[in-house]
Amino acid sequence: MTQVIAVAAITVLAVVSPGADFAMTVRNSYLYGRTAGLLAAVGISLGVLVHVAYTMLGVGLLVSRSPALFTVMKLLGALYLVHIGVRTFTARTRLDIDLSGPDGLSRVRALRTGFLTNALNPKTMLFVVSTYTQVVTASTPFAQRIGYGLFMSVAHLVWFGLAALCFSHETLRARMLRRQAVLNRVIGSVLVGLGVALALTPAV
Repeated sequence: MTQVIAVAAITVLAVVSPGADFAMTVRNSYLYGRTAGLLAAVGISLGVLVHVAYTMLGVGLLVSRSPALFTVMKLLGALYLVHIGVRTFTARTRLDIDLSGPDGLSRVRALRTGFLTNALNPKTMLFVVSTYTQVVTASTPFAQRIGYGLFMSVAHLVWFGLAALCFSHETLRARMLRRQAVLNRVIGSVLVGLGVALALTPAV
């Protein structure tokens, strides 16, 4: 029971802490609407399962003990955030409430942005790896370990799904779109800043 509580507490704290995943969900939701926001949330939750899968296979332990491998993964994540941030910051196409036009985001791209944001997110990687290596023990049943991973994924889906519902609400979205030039620069700057900070963070 203590282990379950520990995993649940760590997961909740990791999920609600602001980061690139939240910025990406807000970006997709207010720019492209509810479907894009929810698909980003689904992608984020699937990205968590990538870290769970390789951690359970033992690769996570290698990553946590190999500064070079961690640095490569960290830089890939940083470059992706900077890329998306620059694209958001420099966006010139003005969007409106009508989502039926050609300026929308395809379902595949919406899902992919969320997935890559977390699959390449060292914060998520460290959260999963540290939980499985420090809280979950060798005596923990395999099925229970899978359950922990699914809980982590579902927790992300619920939290970012709620964020998507909030920021894609018609009234709030309309207000945000009226200020989209400023918001694009703010969100773009946040994503670039997170990417740069990530790249400059020393390897653990």
